[in-house]
Amino acid sequence: MIEAVVDVLECPVCAGNLRRAGRTLRCGNGHSFDIARSGYVSLLAPDARTDTADTAAMVASREAFLGAGHYDPIADAVCDALASALGRDSRGCVAEIGAGTGFYLARVLDPFPGLRGVAFDISKPALRRAARAHARSVAVAADTWSRLPVRDGALLAVLDVFSPRNAAELARVLAPSGILAIVTPRGGHLRELVGPVGLLTVDVRKQERLAATLGRRFEAESSHHVAYSLLLPRAAVRALIEMGPSARHIDPATLAERVRALPEPFRVSVDVDVSIWRLVVSASSRRTPPSGERSATG
Repeated sequence: MIEAVVDVLECPVCAGNLRRAGRTLRCGNGHSFDIARSGYVSLLAPDARTDTADTAAMVASREAFLGAGHYDPIADAVCDALASALGRDSRGCVAEIGAGTGFYLARVLDPFPGLRGVAFDISKPALRRAARAHARSVAVAADTWSRLPVRDGALLAVLDVFSPRNAAELARVLAPSGILAIVTPRGGHLRELVGPVGLLTVDVRKQERLAATLGRRFEAESSHHVAYSLLLPRAAVRALIEMGPSARHIDPATLAERVRALPEPFRVSVDVDVSIWRLVVSASSRRTPPSGERSATG
């Protein structure tokens, strides 16, 4: 499947075009990148950060939780929003940044037969799973805070589900009037777990910060509020916590103790916004961000 998306990728060293040669991708300047046995290819820049990569345990928890269907309404809302913005017969390449296991990208590709996808992440355990998430998608190791290994204007749409975003870089890789689909938590998201478990709270100004970050390069097109509740066994509650950023802040033994103290089943609120942003094409919106420039994170 790599052949189907290699036309949108670029060399992370020299930004040259890539072509497949056996088990590698090569550019005209001789830079070579091996395709792993599990199917993903690493196009990390030489100075890329990998210290924030999800661990194997985090990825396994994410696969278990998402695979059980708990966030299917969010995925359905993303598909519906893209269908309204693009049309079901759209053709082109869609990328997901911070894709993890590639769950959302796979769900988007299913109803759009003309789309192909690229799942970007820096976690090797996540990339191994994303590589087999969908027949029309490819997994690529890339640091979304650096220059993405994507040619200018090559993408029809980008998905960002609970992930940080570099607005200037996303503007560079999107085609004119390209679509950015973003899922962000609202204040009520998982609120029942904040006190008993110590889950990180959601910034009440998140939507304001998102608009400020994207406003110069993107215009808001639509927004859909997704809210429902889950009645979860303790094992699913633990997987939910372990797959997210709170897993880095709570000792595993402490987390296990706190989860055991919860009633079973435990009711948790899902409260997110699914928003569509369309690229505003201008000279400033398509520039490559200087080293160190970052947007507010998700």
